[in-house]
Amino acid sequence: MQRSALPHTAARLMQSEVVRIHQDHLLVKEPGTRQATLWHQDQPHHNVSSRQNRSLWIPVDPVPLASTLRFVAGSHTGTWYVPRTFRDHQARWFPEGRLTELPAIDAEPERFRQLAWALAPSHCVASHMLSLHASSGIGPGSRRRVFSARYLGDDACHIPRPWRTSPAFAGRTERLPEEGAEPDDPLFLLVWPAA
Repeated sequence: MQRSALPHTAARLMQSEVVRIHQDHLLVKEPGTRQATLWHQDQPHHNVSSRQNRSLWIPVDPVPLASTLRFVAGSHTGTWYVPRTFRDHQARWFPEGRLTELPAIDAEPERFRQLAWALAPSHCVASHMLSLHASSGIGPGSRRRVFSARYLGDDACHIPRPWRTSPAFAGRTERLPEEGAEPDDPLFLLVWPAA
């Protein structure tokens, strides 16, 4: 991860002197997956505060427009919305009234302008962790595998949340007990500048 071009790319996009990796994971939708990934933001799921952040979404397989990632233009600048589970639409880990209910985005295309692109392997989509995004299922003849990495910049600090966060980071609260603590910890590995 430290030797790839991704941390430097994230540094430039965030206009940040340093870059820490917060999370990386592989997202897989098997052929014929009908379940959509509902509209959501990533930021409420995390135990950090940062305006200088980026999620990089890099497909391993071709992603047609019908099953690509869609964004609501400009949504990274404002409201935090209640995350709900994808299967049963429950706000399972979030206290009632703490965050705003998600509006009916697909029902109001004039109000919520969507951005989306067909993607080839090694393309990269960069977004802010507050950007509203979603995707549809995929057709029967293809698999959709995507590598995703989330990076934090200069302004990042640790914020304990009163709800379950992802990743859970065992021992996080003992190692970073104070709200607003700089995430100077191996849990938030410094990946830029390169050593």
